[in-house]
Amino acid sequence: MSLSIRVIPCLDVDAGRVVKGVNFLDLRDAGDPVELAARYNAEGADELVFLDITASSSDRSTMYDVVRRTAESVFIPLTVGGGVRAVDDFDRLLRAGADKVSLNTSAISDPDLLSDAATRFGSQCVVLSIDARRCPEGISTDSGFEVTTHGGRRSTGLDAVAWCVEGTRRGAGELLLNSMDADGTKQGYDISLIEMVRREVTVPIIASGGAGKLDDFVPAVVAGADAVLAASVFHFGQMRIDEVKQALAAADFAVR
Repeated sequence: MSLSIRVIPCLDVDAGRVVKGVNFLDLRDAGDPVELAARYNAEGADELVFLDITASSSDRSTMYDVVRRTAESVFIPLTVGGGVRAVDDFDRLLRAGADKVSLNTSAISDPDLLSDAATRFGSQCVVLSIDARRCPEGISTDSGFEVTTHGGRRSTGLDAVAWCVEGTRRGAGELLLNSMDADGTKQGYDISLIEMVRREVTVPIIASGGAGKLDDFVPAVVAGADAVLAASVFHFGQMRIDEVKQALAAADFAVR
């Protein structure tokens, strides 16, 4: 586990605007990504994650101009994902200001993309994003969790925990572990999913999906998360980044 726990706001971007829904559905507008990024930078966020959530499902590239303007507004690490299909896309995003690039759908269709990107840019730049859910009826995996793609729209039948292991073996330096079941519900992170992945990998884990109150963050870190990611609770003013850090510090976890 990292020496200090990171608190990371997530900007889910659709058509140039930050949006947020529940279980990836019923999206509502949360503001301008550049303005929100600047606000979170000022409020003490440790990093930012920028996800173009419809780039893959719409079969288009990430919005480089929005990424560039977002990167220019912050002085903290920025991870960008969505619509990345080739190593050259890594190069363009890093040149646009990203510090790390997140892969999800494209890594499943072409796992060599992880190793190729890690070889060219280093594992520290490669984040494997996993949209995991408990297996629905008719699908079975060893862990009980499967991977979905295209913003949660498609089932893969892949075991989520096994894919985390494979992804790190291929060069991913970090995992963005998002629970589709918990996403946007504000009922807390999926602790069992975090625990299962933590037992199998050594790279940092960013826990995502489900944060709704201050008491939700500590259990995710106890389960093995190195960073806690949240979106709507920050976007809509339910809590501040410093409040999350205070809650973690009160539980004797080091924060930045």
